[in-house]
Amino acid sequence: MITVYRWDGTTNTCPRGGAEQLPESASAVTGEDFVWIDLTNPTLEEEELIFGRFLKVHTLTLEDITRARREPESGAHFPKVEEFPDYLFVIVNPLPPGLIKLAESHGKLVEGATPLPSASRMLRRHRPQLSAVLTRNVLITHSTTPLQCIEAARQFLERHGSSARRGPDYVFHILLDAMVDEYAPVVDWIASRLDRLESRVFTHPTAKLIARILRLKRVVTGMRKTLILEREVLSRLTRGEFDLVEEREIVYYRNVYDHLVRYTELIEAAREMVSDLGETHLAAVSNRLNQIMKVLTMISTIVLPMTLITGVYGMNFEENIWPDFKTATWGFAFALALMAFTGIGALLLFRWRKWI
Repeated sequence: MITVYRWDGTTNTCPRGGAEQLPESASAVTGEDFVWIDLTNPTLEEEELIFGRFLKVHTLTLEDITRARREPESGAHFPKVEEFPDYLFVIVNPLPPGLIKLAESHGKLVEGATPLPSASRMLRRHRPQLSAVLTRNVLITHSTTPLQCIEAARQFLERHGSSARRGPDYVFHILLDAMVDEYAPVVDWIASRLDRLESRVFTHPTAKLIARILRLKRVVTGMRKTLILEREVLSRLTRGEFDLVEEREIVYYRNVYDHLVRYTELIEAAREMVSDLGETHLAAVSNRLNQIMKVLTMISTIVLPMTLITGVYGMNFEENIWPDFKTATWGFAFALALMAFTGIGALLLFRWRKWI
């Protein structure tokens, strides 16, 4: 689907329309005119219309833009920024809309109702790709799925149509800012999961718990990889490296970059914490096993002399080297008392050595 926002440089609104509002070509958009073309899950004909006739892009650029559709098993292209003679090409990876909804509703869900494999699977298999092509007067965005950041930028233009006079680089910053803000609920959700897992590590260190920790680690690792690459993209956009990003807009990109750095640091802290939780879980399991082995060893140590006494006095021999308990009325009681003495003595020894 093609959505076109076109501002003619004179009004305070930026009307929204379809492909019928497209100019003949990108070169026909001059002066203060501005056109934003959004392709959400476009057809092959729509892609050919925009990237083949309206604004002809490099073959490698078109391959990167259409990768998610052509090679769905390969996943989205990693974030990057490239400058060409006629345009600036940027790829970013927004969060999957399903993961954002999951994070925003985590406080209303019962523990265990939404398993973590869904989150890790969304990051691994359903990570969106947002491609953007910027010229002096045109912004083209392309995605195979509807994205919240695109909708946020649309709503901004509908409320503040006159801001389109600042050009594609300003509108693209609005889109990036909305994309970065999507990390806030997800980071909070991860922090809450870590707190719950941390409290359970010491009380119920089970195999199911370590599986949850490992799944959460995959989520954090996937987000960290994307954030680091997107941070590099934003860093290049804030350095004044590209002519199509005007100097007056760099400060806005720097603000987005600061937010991205903050979320990157939070994810780094979460990655360290989830790794520590894994090690703590192993230590807790090992300590629990040691406690069990300690109790079993003490029981065995206490019972061992009793078993020895029972075995000795239960032997079938006639040599006169032990008291004749066969006819003594107190023989059985003496054997029991001797076994009790050895057991109590073992307990006192453990207590004196501070083993218990």
